[in-house]
Amino acid sequence: MKKALLALLISGATIGAASAQVEIGLKVSPSITHLRANSLENGLQNEKAKLSLGGGLIVDYFFGENYAFSTGLELTGKGGTISYFDLQLNARQQQKIGLQYLQVPVTVKLFTNDIATDTKLYFQLGGTLGGVIAGRIGGEKYYTDPATTEKSKASKHVIIPDAGLRAGLGVERQLGKNTKVLAGLSYHRGLLNIDNYFEDSRGFKEVELKNSEFALDLGIKF
Repeated sequence: MKKALLALLISGATIGAASAQVEIGLKVSPSITHLRANSLENGLQNEKAKLSLGGGLIVDYFFGENYAFSTGLELTGKGGTISYFDLQLNARQQQKIGLQYLQVPVTVKLFTNDIATDTKLYFQLGGTLGGVIAGRIGGEKYYTDPATTEKSKASKHVIIPDAGLRAGLGVERQLGKNTKVLAGLSYHRGLLNIDNYFEDSRGFKEVELKNSEFALDLGIKF
């Protein structure tokens, strides 16, 4: 009985290993990003989106013919232009914020059967975990507040970690035995309030600052 059970376990593990497949690739993701901004006072709000560029490594681990755990490592730009009413200056001020994040996606990809020769649709759902590695305000690494004249490092205006939800869809086409190309659209919605400046340094009340991003995902897998 023990020998039969052991043989069954080994057989199952062998089949699982044989059916599992890892596909690795690269992608580039131009995107439109903005900051969801509001506050109890001072009228903090989003003004304009910004164009950003990201990219990185794709790792798809298939646990079924049409199902894959998708992760990787991404370098991506986020941010946008926000405005607020400064009581000390009695005027509305703007900040053009540019942030650079290093992040890891944790998602699942669901593939259809072929909709054309060697071509499948995919749907992606999950999240991302990452952290800011650089920041600029008005294109500068340091920011001088026009009301207080205090200088601060732009990247310190936000907290380091961020987490978000990701949803996307696209098309993947087989070009050769081990080569695939993909094109898709994805939406990334930040979950964490990243503000580390307006409440602590300026005394604004109940500030909320969160990332949002719409991306075009273009990639190749080997």
